[in-house]
Amino acid sequence: MGILRPRINVLDEDHKVKIFNEAKDILENLGIFLENDDAKELFNSEGVNHEGSRYFIPSDLVDKCLKSVPSEIKLFDREGKEHITLANDNVHYDPGSAAILFLDENTGTIRNAFEKDFVRFSKVVEHLKYIEAQSTAIVYQDVPTQAQDWHRLYVALSNCYKPVITGTFRKESFPIMKELLLSCRLSEDDLARKPLAIFDACPSPPLKWSDLTSQSLIDAAKSMIPSEFVSMPLAGASAPISLIGCITQHSAECLAGVVIGQLAKKGAPLIWGGSPAVLDMKQGTTPMGAIETMMINLGDVEMGKFMKMPTHAYMSLSDSKVPDAQAGFEGGMGALLAGLAGINMISGPGMLDFESTQSIEKLVIDNEIVGMVKRLLRGVEDHGTPFASEILKDYNDKEELLSHPTTLKLFRKELFIVSPVIDRMSRDAWKENGAKSARKRAKEQASKLINKGSLKPIDDNLIKELEIITLKNLKSLK
Repeated sequence: MGILRPRINVLDEDHKVKIFNEAKDILENLGIFLENDDAKELFNSEGVNHEGSRYFIPSDLVDKCLKSVPSEIKLFDREGKEHITLANDNVHYDPGSAAILFLDENTGTIRNAFEKDFVRFSKVVEHLKYIEAQSTAIVYQDVPTQAQDWHRLYVALSNCYKPVITGTFRKESFPIMKELLLSCRLSEDDLARKPLAIFDACPSPPLKWSDLTSQSLIDAAKSMIPSEFVSMPLAGASAPISLIGCITQHSAECLAGVVIGQLAKKGAPLIWGGSPAVLDMKQGTTPMGAIETMMINLGDVEMGKFMKMPTHAYMSLSDSKVPDAQAGFEGGMGALLAGLAGINMISGPGMLDFESTQSIEKLVIDNEIVGMVKRLLRGVEDHGTPFASEILKDYNDKEELLSHPTTLKLFRKELFIVSPVIDRMSRDAWKENGAKSARKRAKEQASKLINKGSLKPIDDNLIKELEIITLKNLKSLK
């Protein structure tokens, strides 16, 4: 690592303490609305006061549950090899989940997605060096509605070896998804020791944990499968307009999730995360590329680090409808700020149009952005003194340093070597190569990656087992 790790903060320690205490006060005095019977039973067994379905969580129970949350989560790939660690300021990126539309890079049209689109998307993700996790990124329409959550996990596991960020749309889907994950492991204990997936758990603002979300959190906790809170307060609509008020509400909603998860299983792995936004007062939309949205995310993550929990945020995405200049600067700003904040899991590369659309072209461009962010985070390195004077003495011999031993030794380490997606040619060379835009170059690169062989081909027996599970559950829907 470098001399200093570049970083950014939006909160000081005093305000973190104030937000934490107010969030606990909200839970104790305003309470949360619970729909799920199993969650209610967990709270009832602890003697938590309630009025109907509104439960008032005492501060000491929040403190107790926070103590048992692991501060580190290791994720393993499909073959059981350790892949990434969510802890401290380690930074990793995934494409984000559950876009309902797909930007067809061949026709340029935004349309409903099909299974073949997600297969191609997953194959591209496998080859992108800096996108270290995959996700059930696209909701496609050519499977039954009841299968749209678990079938995506089947496709993801079949076409990419990386750990996957996923989630349920129906309570009945969790056992099927767990069965798919278990096909990649020796036993339930092996799956718990080598987690392959993270399940998103999305509370409904303000201060509501739905039946589905609570059940997903409880089911995952009991199996020691990591859950990732995706709290989504909308500043000015379902949350206070002030950024600090929105951060405080987010903290309360996530702390409620901590309690549910730890009551279900002490020590269950949990990730403090979210997808907040500000309400655009002009258009009535929820801009993920707004700087204020990014600032709320930064504050949310600082609170997660204050709790000593692994962290997550939806950043590096854009509200543009195509991979244009807006997509570039919004995605780039988000990716950079998220990296500087040390967010452990950053969801968003590839996403457009308020999280509703996935784009292979943007995903490929974002991979380059993420590579540059990771280079920045390594910082300026000290290779030993003197830093320059001895090297400059040698300049007089050849009047160049290109062939100098230090150049040959260090250039691959010091420089981020870009792919053909990034144009650094001379103007003449650019014209000779077709005068292509970044979007065009990304499309060509994606085509090459889709047609490349898998980096880690799936075992024949495993693909057969995944297919058997999938066909069995599809037949049960008929």
